Amino acid sequence: MSPSTGDVQVKPQAIHLRHSHVRNPAYCYGQLHLRVPAQSWPGDRVAEDASQARDAAECVSRIQAHIGARPQQRNVHPKIFTLRSDFVPQGQMVEFLYCDLASMSSIWHFVGHFKAKNIPLHVLVNNAGVMMVPQRTTRDGFEEHFGLNYLGHFLLTNLLLDTLKESGSPGRCARVITVSSATHYVGELNMEDLQSSHSYSPHGAYAQSKLALVLFTYHLQRLLASSGSHVTANVVDPGVVNTDLYRHVFWGTLLVKKLLGWLLFKTPNEGARTSIYAAVAPELEGVGGRYLYNEKATKSLQTTYDEKLQRQLWARSCEMTGVLDVTQEGLLM
Repeated sequence: MSPSTGDVQVKPQAIHLRHSHVRNPAYCYGQLHLRVPAQSWPGDRVAEDASQARDAAECVSRIQAHIGARPQQRNVHPKIFTLRSDFVPQGQMVEFLYCDLASMSSIWHFVGHFKAKNIPLHVLVNNAGVMMVPQRTTRDGFEEHFGLNYLGHFLLTNLLLDTLKESGSPGRCARVITVSSATHYVGELNMEDLQSSHSYSPHGAYAQSKLALVLFTYHLQRLLASSGSHVTANVVDPGVVNTDLYRHVFWGTLLVKKLLGWLLFKTPNEGARTSIYAAVAPELEGVGGRYLYNEKATKSLQTTYDEKLQRQLWARSCEMTGVLDVTQEGLLM
C-alpha cells in the first residue's frame, strides 16, 4: 500500500482510516475500501478534516444504500464497478471485501483477508442486520436475529481488536461504533433462551438482539478502559430510517412506510449522521460507553447498565463464538 495515500476502510460494518475517522451507514455485508489522496488527510489535523471525513463517509453511505441491504457476493462486484463513476470522486477508490455476518467461517475468512493487507483500522462500524424475519437460523444454527445482528458483530469486533489497538494512539483513539435501535427499550434478554426457541416472536427476537448490542458495547468499553487501550466503543441509535430493512414487518406498517415514509422516516443519509458523528467528532476523542441519538448522548434502557448482566452476556457470547473470555481478568489481552 503506497505511503502517499490515505486509506478509508468501510466494512460490513466497518471503516478503516489511515489519517482520520469516517463511518458507514447502510445495512450491508462486505467491506468498502475508499482510497483518498494523502493531501486530503493530513494526519495531525483531525478536527479540521472532520468535514472531509464526513464527505467521504457520506459517499460510502450513498454507495451502500444503492447496493442494498444484503447483497450477494456474486452480484456486488458489478455494482461496485458501475457505482465508481457515479459516487466516488476522481482519485479515490472503492474496494469490496465480502463478509456474511450470519456465518462464523465467513467472518474468520474476512478478517484473515483484511489483516493480510497489513493496514491500520481506525474505525469499525457494526451496522449489518435483519429485522423481524420469520423464525430461522444462521449457518451455524443460531437464531438469525441473535446470530447475525449480535453474535456476528461480537465475533468480528473481537477478531479485529488487536488491529484496532495497534491503530489507536494517544489523542487519536481507534473507534468501535455499534448500531443498535430504539427497539432495545422494549427488549428483554432471556439468558435461559437467547435463541428464542421456546416462544418465538420476530419483534421480541429483534429487540433482544439490539438490547444485546448495547450491553456488549458498554462491557467492551469497560474492558478497553481497564486495559489502557487507545480504543473507544460507543453505541448509536440511527432512528427510523427508510430502507428495505422493513420488508418483513406487518403489511400495515409497510403501507404507512410507502405512503408517508418521506415524512415520517429519515433518509439513509440522515440515518447515517449519528454514526458519522460517532466516527469523526473531535469532542468524542477518548470518549466511550455512550448511547448516541441525533448526535447527542442519551440514556439507554436502565437494564443495559447492569454490569453483572453485561458480564454474563459476554461470557455466554464467548462460549458461542469460541472467543477467549477475558471477563474474569477484566483485561483485553
